[in-house]
Amino acid sequence: MLSNRMTKYLAAASAATVCVGAANAAVVRWDSNLVIPANIDGYYINVEAQTFGVSGASTAGWDINPYSATNLSWFNATGTGMMRYPGVTTGSAGSLAAGTVVGSASSNMLGTGAVVFGSAAGNWTLNAQNYFGFKFLAADGLTHFGYGRMDVGATALIRTVAFMEWESTAGTTISVVPAPGAFALLGLAGFAARRRR
Repeated sequence: MLSNRMTKYLAAASAATVCVGAANAAVVRWDSNLVIPANIDGYYINVEAQTFGVSGASTAGWDINPYSATNLSWFNATGTGMMRYPGVTTGSAGSLAAGTVVGSASSNMLGTGAVVFGSAAGNWTLNAQNYFGFKFLAADGLTHFGYGRMDVGATALIRTVAFMEWESTAGTTISVVPAPGAFALLGLAGFAARRRR
């Protein structure tokens, strides 16, 4: 009887583990550190292949294109797009706050053109780390969602795409996480506080 119960328990636990594993998407990270040239071409970036080039023709399957000799602008390939700030339906990519969800229910994902710098919510900031959301068509032909960090210097012409992260499972949302290390430290602090009790 006990053996029978244990067998049923282990079978149920195994099934639950398989279901949970199948439901979890993996986050793919590219520490790109791409210094974007201050010219009319910028870089054409293939997110999934982790490649880039100075023209669409030289970059097979490119998705997003930060560029401009006068500001910071975005251009997108067919089926891709930059996330505007939540609630905004016109203009270019917004600078996103921590915790912003990037996915199919996000603000209009076709933000192209020059970004806006300033102090209003969603505006980009000079001498700061700005986060952008995007969607792209992967090699599987399906839409994937991601976000990245653009480090901007004293002017809009000093800019580096530090990293990009995206979900490996098509259609899965992802949240902007500015400093994964900081969240880990908060977790350790909480653990230490519990240990002191």
